[in-house]
Amino acid sequence: MALLPLDPDELLTTTRAVRKRLDLGRPVERSVVEECLHVALQAPTGSNAQGWQWVFVDDPTKKAQLAELYGRGFDPYSKSTGRQYPPGDTRAERQPFVGASAVHLRQHFHEVPVLMVPCIEGRPEALDSTFAQASVWGSVLPAVWSFMLAARARGLGTAWSTLHLPHEKEAAEILGIPSDRYMQAGLMPVAYTIGTDFKPAPRLPLEDLVHWNTW
Repeated sequence: MALLPLDPDELLTTTRAVRKRLDLGRPVERSVVEECLHVALQAPTGSNAQGWQWVFVDDPTKKAQLAELYGRGFDPYSKSTGRQYPPGDTRAERQPFVGASAVHLRQHFHEVPVLMVPCIEGRPEALDSTFAQASVWGSVLPAVWSFMLAARARGLGTAWSTLHLPHEKEAAEILGIPSDRYMQAGLMPVAYTIGTDFKPAPRLPLEDLVHWNTW
């Protein structure tokens, strides 16, 4: 599939969490999803274990079931106070837009053409140290981000979501995932985007975030 004319910095800075601009009426070809996955599988993993598995869902019934679990996680979360930021903080200014975007996805989650559930071998209950946790998550998150970048390059949008994970076992039953051996890293919508003109988002200034040699 032809790629968008994005240089590496443009690709990295314009790969957004896409919700309102997902094209819910346009099917996503399995061949394009697999192109993105071929890219993602080049990501590094701890000890080169490659302990990941990838579940893609385009069956309407299963999508509806996963959307119901997502809604069960989303609704109480959306009613919580959430993080509070001081006036003038760029995060405070963006909060209403992010919130509206999230509500839109919750309302249309079942309509997304493809849902992706990345899984990694191991269970969080067995991770008894920061080292163990970082090793496991570090073996799946780079690959998921690579998938999202590859999707953006092909005119697809994605959004990282973990809100179904309080009901991970139910999702595992729906999808046949052996949950005693694999944990789910999230539930991501995959769809073509309405337009491809995404821009870098406002971020905190570098001087507030960088430390050299000491905090």
